[in-house]
Amino acid sequence: MIVTEDNRVCVIIAAKNAEETIGRAVCSALAEPEVAEVVVVDDGSNDGTLAAARDADDGSGRLELIRFKVNRGPSAARNHAIAISRAPLISILDADDFFFPGRFRQMLACEGWDFIADNIAFMEKADLSRKPAQFAPRPKKLDLKTFVLGNISRRGAPRGELGFLKPVMRRAFLDTHGLRYREEMRLGEDYELYVRALVAGARYTVIESCGYGAVVRANSLSGQHRTKDLEALRDAERAILATGDVPSDAAAVMRRHCRQIADRHALRHFLDSKREAGAGAALGYAFANPAAMPAIAGGILRDKLDAARRRVRPDKRVAPGDGLRYLLPAPSVD
Repeated sequence: MIVTEDNRVCVIIAAKNAEETIGRAVCSALAEPEVAEVVVVDDGSNDGTLAAARDADDGSGRLELIRFKVNRGPSAARNHAIAISRAPLISILDADDFFFPGRFRQMLACEGWDFIADNIAFMEKADLSRKPAQFAPRPKKLDLKTFVLGNISRRGAPRGELGFLKPVMRRAFLDTHGLRYREEMRLGEDYELYVRALVAGARYTVIESCGYGAVVRANSLSGQHRTKDLEALRDAERAILATGDVPSDAAAVMRRHCRQIADRHALRHFLDSKREAGAGAALGYAFANPAAMPAIAGGILRDKLDAARRRVRPDKRVAPGDGLRYLLPAPSVD
C-alpha cells in the first residue's frame, strides 16, 4: 500500500514507569511505514521511561517525547498528544504492548470507516518471536448495541471486552464531534470514548486479522477496579444516557452495563471499607445499603469461584499451535 497524506498515522503512547517495555513499543510503531508520528507522553514516571523511549529512536525524526512532571492519567496524556500531533489518523498503543509487523497495512486496506480496529493477541509475557494466527480480515460493522453488549462480562469467560479494542481513529471525526478522552477517568476511558463516538454516528469497522500484541498484566489499572475509577465510569455512562441521544435498544443494554459497573462499585466499596476500617465497617456499609447486598455477596462468591476455576481449568480461547489468546472472533461480533 502506498502511504499518502490521508493514511498517515500518529501513534500515541502514554507511559508511566514503563522503562522495561517502552522501547519495544516505540520500535514496533516506528517500524510501520504508515506511521508519520510517534508521540510518547511520560506521565510523571520516576524511572528511566523517557530515556528508554529516546534510546528506541530510529533517527527518522518521527519520535516526539513529552514529559509531565506529575502524573495526570492516561486520558490527559492522550489528549495532549492529540493536541500537538497532526497526522489525520490516530492510533493508541499501551506502553507495555506492541504492534505486529504489517498491522496498519491490513487495517487501511478497508474503506468507509471513522474507526477501525483489528484483533488482539493476549500473552502472559511479550515474545516478539511469536507470530499471530493468520485470520482473514472479514470486516464487520460494529454498532452501538453490539459494542456495549461486548463489554458486559460473562461468568466463567476470560476478560475480553470489546472496549479493549485499539482502533485507528480519524482525527476529522473526533474534531467534528468534539470528542476527546474524559480526563477524570482512569478506567474504561476507551470504552466511554467509543460509546460517545458511536452515539455521534461513527462508522466503526472491526477486522479479525491480528496486528496488536497485548501483554496481560496482573497489576494493570483496568484489572484493579479502584472504587473511584468505577464510580467515574458509572457516572460517565449515566451522563451519556441522560442526553437522550441513545437509541432505545442500545439504551437498554447500556443501562444493563451501568448496573454491572454499579455492582462492581458496591463490591469494591465494601472491600475497601473492610481493608481500611475492619469487618465491622464493611458490614455497616452493607447494611446501610441493602440494595447493594446482593451485588456484594454475589461478587465475593464469584471471585472465589473464578479463582478456583482458573486453578483447575485453563483458558480455552487459545488458537491451536501458537499459545496465544485472541479477542476476536467473539460471539458479540459474529
